[in-house]
Amino acid sequence: MKKIKWLLLGLLALSGLSCKMVDQISDTASELLEGDLVARVGNHRLHRKELESYIPAGVSPEDSAALAASYINAWAQNLLLLDMAEEQLSDAEKDVSQELEEYRRTLLKYRYEQRYINQRLDTLVTDGEMERFHKDHPDKFKLDRPVAKARYMVIPADSRNLKTLRKKMSSEDDSEVLEADSIAFTAAIKYVDSSDTWMDVLTIAQDLGTDYRTLMGSVKNAFAEVKDDSGNLKIAYFVELVPAGSPAPLEFCQDRVRDIILSNRKHDLETRLEQDLLKDAFRNRKFVIY
Repeated sequence: MKKIKWLLLGLLALSGLSCKMVDQISDTASELLEGDLVARVGNHRLHRKELESYIPAGVSPEDSAALAASYINAWAQNLLLLDMAEEQLSDAEKDVSQELEEYRRTLLKYRYEQRYINQRLDTLVTDGEMERFHKDHPDKFKLDRPVAKARYMVIPADSRNLKTLRKKMSSEDDSEVLEADSIAFTAAIKYVDSSDTWMDVLTIAQDLGTDYRTLMGSVKNAFAEVKDDSGNLKIAYFVELVPAGSPAPLEFCQDRVRDIILSNRKHDLETRLEQDLLKDAFRNRKFVIY
């Protein structure tokens, strides 16, 4: 009861009614609260249960009022437009039987196709299949931006560990790479080792808090280095770097490769269904061309 009171009061406050109209409606608020009816548009009724189901539990009275006002206004506008269409359109214009039948047919065909595909689709895509498809269709996976396997950090430019970290983070010796991670734990503001995972270089730049083009413009001997206004260095060491315009590494686009293979299988099943239906219909004399 208390919740509905807030909803009605909020609706009055938000609907922009005149003071006189607000007074008139306020006089009948108690009557509305006693019953199930919340609003009416012509012969349409909005009941309390429907309105309450739209209001999430736990919201404040003020938020409940705002949501109620939005819902009731949208409900009324929709029905007013519908009633106007019923009044103004001719019988021919209101006859939607053909459109409904076309929609029904489309929906039935779609549902049957989905059932047919779901019953027959092999969703297992092997590594070998992905490798072959990726190799045979390089143009499908051209990169818009470079991707890299990298180690990167943010570190004060005057850090006494800077030279050591730069050397160890670019080493091919696993023990030195581990040492870099250990030193960076206390010496660096941020240190990330993504040398086993392909990343969009834009993501690396954003994680470093610098501009992508500025970072890439500073690349020299696999290192990119940018100094910020606070005296910190943003340093990235690219273990591997694939430039824009090249095919993306399979590891980077593996999910997309799998999706394309599955999509092609679905298309093949749809084509087979259509062809089989025609063949069977011809054979059984169900489909005859005169």
